[in-house]
Amino acid sequence: MREIKTDIREGDCLDVLKEFPNNSFDLIVTSPPYADCRSKTYGGIKPDLYVEWFLPRSEQFLRVLKPSGTFILNIKERVSNGERNTFVIELILELKRQGWLWTEEFIWHKKNCHPGKWPNRFRDAWERCLQFNKTEKFNMYQESVMVPMGEWAKTRLKNLGKNDVVRFDSRAESGFGKNISNWVGREMAYPDNVLHLATETSNKNHSATFPKALPEWFIKLFTKENDWVLDPFLGSGTTCEVAEKLFRNSVGIEIIPEYVEMAKKRIKKEALLV
Repeated sequence: MREIKTDIREGDCLDVLKEFPNNSFDLIVTSPPYADCRSKTYGGIKPDLYVEWFLPRSEQFLRVLKPSGTFILNIKERVSNGERNTFVIELILELKRQGWLWTEEFIWHKKNCHPGKWPNRFRDAWERCLQFNKTEKFNMYQESVMVPMGEWAKTRLKNLGKNDVVRFDSRAESGFGKNISNWVGREMAYPDNVLHLATETSNKNHSATFPKALPEWFIKLFTKENDWVLDPFLGSGTTCEVAEKLFRNSVGIEIIPEYVEMAKKRIKKEALLV
């Protein structure tokens, strides 16, 4: 039986993380309270104060993340008075000034989002998953998240043109090129940066649970077995539960005692299954 460690702690991650040494974690994946959202649960942080609140915590994230590690931030702007707030954009800019590299942006498409509209917009069906790194060279295991080639290959690869059998450089002068013929006979392909995942419906005891498939995808992409995963805003324990299932060590930090107990119960149940 593999020995996997899961450590769930109660408190503010700003304080708890000070107990950990530099370069402790291979991946940080988390979804913090959004500005003014879940105010009955977490008190709510005003949009104009959000960046100021977040930066001391992200400073700790930067310290405890390994140089080869990745930080994934699942977050969404708030809409109020008919206008979308800019606090996420402001946060990205400040994180860059703090020393983070904004490497990529993944979009989580909530494929089971129910219909709705407002006078000047339609219902959101997506959220940001922002990728930050400490260095340009970081661990990334792309083969672990490959997907079936799809129906497009049956027609697109059937009759190849002259530009499909050589490296064809982008006409936009981006420096990128492609050779379509390289995909002939393959069964698996690399995914794009849009994740089509249904929202979580099984956990009725937490107001903002993200689906297990979301942290699972990033844990597979950026870590290997026995690596260390951190979720500093653990909620009901989804990230640690998934990490244990995938044989990764993890630390989860949550400020609400009720959710700490909920997370511990979920981890104990998962440990019995592993």
